[in-house]
Amino acid sequence: MIYFSAVGMVNALGNNNAQIAASLMAGVAPGMTVQEGWLTEDRPVWLGSVTGDLPAIPADLSAHRSRNNQLLLAALAQIEAPVNDAIARYGKDRVAIVMGTSTSGIAEGEDAVRHLQQHGEFPADYDYQQQELGDPSQFMAQLLDLSGPAYTLSTACSSSAKAIISGKRLIESGLADAALVGGADSLCRMPVNGFNSLESYSLGHCTPFGQNRDGINIGEASALILLTREPADIALLGAGESSDAWHMSAPHPEGLGAERAIIMALEQACLRPGDVGYINAHGTATPLNDQVEAAVIHRLFGNRTPCSSTKHLTGHTLGAAGATEAALSWLILTQNLALPRQDFSITPRDISLPDIRLVETTEMAEKPVILSNSFAFGGNNASLVIGRLS
Repeated sequence: MIYFSAVGMVNALGNNNAQIAASLMAGVAPGMTVQEGWLTEDRPVWLGSVTGDLPAIPADLSAHRSRNNQLLLAALAQIEAPVNDAIARYGKDRVAIVMGTSTSGIAEGEDAVRHLQQHGEFPADYDYQQQELGDPSQFMAQLLDLSGPAYTLSTACSSSAKAIISGKRLIESGLADAALVGGADSLCRMPVNGFNSLESYSLGHCTPFGQNRDGINIGEASALILLTREPADIALLGAGESSDAWHMSAPHPEGLGAERAIIMALEQACLRPGDVGYINAHGTATPLNDQVEAAVIHRLFGNRTPCSSTKHLTGHTLGAAGATEAALSWLILTQNLALPRQDFSITPRDISLPDIRLVETTEMAEKPVILSNSFAFGGNNASLVIGRLS
């Protein structure tokens, strides 16, 4: 069995687990705001920002200086003691690093290109490593002086969910005794304008499963999870992956790949749909995604299992979404929190969707098992089953 030994995260809900738990229960995200200057067209957008100061990148790792890595440092600071204990116990070559990201330090690359256009040269502190997709794991490995497996996965919105699965496999295969897994994505203009060009960026605050939903809001976040075999309250009971490759940016119309990932995760956990107490839906608030995911949930769970999306509170954190929502699931289980409510104050619930049990009032999970879904571009799907064992 693989356990969540320690979890640290930052996102629009707050800068530590206590702040995030309080905001999650209140249904309000301090970092979810309207901001100007992100689109090439003259229109403000809703974004989920991490507020407050972030840790500085050490001077000897200046080639890795990016906001993305600062977000990782902020999450690491919360679990530094158990991570250091794991390194001391198992050895520097037996602790793996697996990160997920979809933007890495592209924001720094955008600033560097802007400087190049204005001044004819890159800024003196710019290094291409800052924006390499592999940089988060390389940065973390160098920071912690580790020599074990270290790599980054970039499969769009399932990236950090797959990083968790990869860490689990490294431990189970004997290649590592512990794995620091998760990921980060920082705000940058490329995905904001990219989703806007796809007509998938909401004109207002996103409304998952809402009648007039019109797209996503992007957020930034990082989440780090220390996986070990050491018994802890919360375990990674099962994981499922699939790739339906139906379309570059749209899910399979019947959600066949998503359904396979969920079934695989449940089978690995030796559980049935009725054993799940809550589903953290991918729930991006795009018309097609919510339609397809609702259909899949209805086929497998009917309208019996409470479910909701938290993306109206964090924004869609892209490559960090899988680990962020796994970490939120861990927080719900460890602190026995009420389930996150779906907000229909902006637009009513879409009653044309297949009948699923969306959480609209305060309720608790009846069973200590959570399914967390992450579905990405290209039909790259991942589902995690997380449960409390004590």
